[in-house]
Amino acid sequence: MSKQPEDIVFGRHPAVEVLKSNRDINKVFLQDGLSGGKMNEIHKLATKQKVQVSYVPKSKLDKLVDGKNHQGVVVTASPVAYATLDELYQVAENNGEDPFFILLDGVEDPHNLGSILRTADATGVHGVIIPNRRAVGLTSTVSKASTGAIEHVPVARVTNMTQTINELKDRGFWIFGTDMDGTDYREWNVEGAIGLVIGSEGNGISHLVKENVDQMLTIPMVGHVQSLNASVASSVLMYEVYRKRHPLK
Repeated sequence: MSKQPEDIVFGRHPAVEVLKSNRDINKVFLQDGLSGGKMNEIHKLATKQKVQVSYVPKSKLDKLVDGKNHQGVVVTASPVAYATLDELYQVAENNGEDPFFILLDGVEDPHNLGSILRTADATGVHGVIIPNRRAVGLTSTVSKASTGAIEHVPVARVTNMTQTINELKDRGFWIFGTDMDGTDYREWNVEGAIGLVIGSEGNGISHLVKENVDQMLTIPMVGHVQSLNASVASSVLMYEVYRKRHPLK
């Protein structure tokens, strides 16, 4: 029999969230000599699920994660399952809300993807869509950067982003992108089903995708550096949707 693929989850917050998720957990490794609130919570969650817990030296954990900052915790689990587009729609329907999806056109930095997932979870985004080529997937580094949000925000992986955008438009979505020469994002009409396209770190939104966007948005800047990275720009815009959809009473 071939060995089943396994995901490495590291960091205290990601470990707690994966232990609370529906993923199959294989083993929990904790660093010898560490204790405290989160470490105790991780141990209790693992014990409750009858998952084996091993106390190991820091050097063992360093080797498991290739020297990354594991905070004394490593969990081995089944890989994160990608969602379907229908499952993303279902999240919005279950919440009784107009769908709001983030589409990432070639984001390659796992820390950016993790940060985007973290803000998406905070602002009630119903799902994130990524291409299956020339873009980062759901890796252990993404999990760590998301501080566990990877367990709560469904991510769909698609073959053709332009085709997916047209499918969304057929289902009543308005698709928005980001550009230096767009409409001020503060004038953005966020009513109805919307998708927000965020381009890659180096090249922005690809030409073909841009041709299929309904409206381009810009974030005005008064400083000397006239650009924001993908995770910061998407965070500003996600919170704009949240602000308009959840006004102060």
